[in-house]
Amino acid sequence: MDLLRYCWGPSLAHYVNSGSDAVGRRDGLLWYKDSGRHACGEFSMAVVQANNLLEDQSQIESGPLSSGELGLYGTFVGIYDGHGGQETSRYVNDHLFHHLKRFASEQQTISVDVIRKAIQATEEGFLALVTKQWPAKPQIAAVGSCCLLGIICSRTLYIANLGDSRVVLGRLVKATGEVLAVQLSAEHNAGLESVRQELCSLHPNDPQIVVLKHDVWRVKGLIQVSRTIGDAYLKRAEFNREPLQAKFCLQEPFKKPILSSEPSISAQPLQREDQFLIFASDGLWEHLSNQEAVDIVQHHPRSGSARRLVKAALQAAAKKREIRCSDLEKIDRGVRRHFHDDMTVIVVFLNSNLTSRVSSIRGPKTSIRGGAISLPPNSLTPYAKLIHHNNS
Repeated sequence: MDLLRYCWGPSLAHYVNSGSDAVGRRDGLLWYKDSGRHACGEFSMAVVQANNLLEDQSQIESGPLSSGELGLYGTFVGIYDGHGGQETSRYVNDHLFHHLKRFASEQQTISVDVIRKAIQATEEGFLALVTKQWPAKPQIAAVGSCCLLGIICSRTLYIANLGDSRVVLGRLVKATGEVLAVQLSAEHNAGLESVRQELCSLHPNDPQIVVLKHDVWRVKGLIQVSRTIGDAYLKRAEFNREPLQAKFCLQEPFKKPILSSEPSISAQPLQREDQFLIFASDGLWEHLSNQEAVDIVQHHPRSGSARRLVKAALQAAAKKREIRCSDLEKIDRGVRRHFHDDMTVIVVFLNSNLTSRVSSIRGPKTSIRGGAISLPPNSLTPYAKLIHHNNS
């Protein structure tokens, strides 16, 4: 932990606020980058912290998606909403994109199979880390993360999801000029009847597989999402025992994983009518509907879109608690969690000529990450940058 710094920590205030928007800016618990370029257009990004430790992690990577003769080129977006701690979401942020590039290089393509293999390799790597740390740090077995990713490559949009983060497309209706919201990700939250039915069909002999607790449906009364990376205590029985905290230990042993790491993956050709994509953790969607979010992006300038969405969600959260948004924004992290969750938003705008020329586009190489920053000992120079922006 001595090597960790956070973008809203005092030690990084000079770094985040220095210079131009190339490295992003900080406003209290809010970090934002109002505008940047990716291979297929522009993007906007914002993160607001509510928990004592930021559990949301995120990244946008634009440029080569593989090595080799084919030289796949495009844009990768990841939203990783952690729970129980930061360890899993940070691990995903550090490893998933590298696994994707490795498998894409081996197969010389981006495909559903490549994405599935990258996610599975990330899951296996984190569970191996849990095994290694279990004797000294058993609580890591109860840490997990949702995982939402999008890839734009060769005129195709790939979406993969585990958990309840969400991506929404803004699509132009030519006949009316309206931009309608189209949800592209399938969510895995026990609050959805379809998810409860899936869990019951997978565990027909367990009448307590989903439990209504304090008006919220939870898997085994413990967790709302049914698919995650991590959460070893609900995937491998050897971790569901002491010295893990008693509240996570089930009374009856289980023979097969309760939670799944199998993502929902889709692939679709991009259309000229596709205007932009909104990737966000569920902290945003708790306060804004799909169409409300699309309308905010559509009816305002592109620059600052992600920050504008976060601000709208904060206003909605404040209204629910009958306080002013300005007063909500003065509440410190930790206590802030009683009003809203961590929120991460990435808005990706799509060029109108994307469908015809995407394979030849060689835009700026960009790598930006939201979350924790690792520094080498006795150094203030970023080693694995929270916010790294490299245009070439």
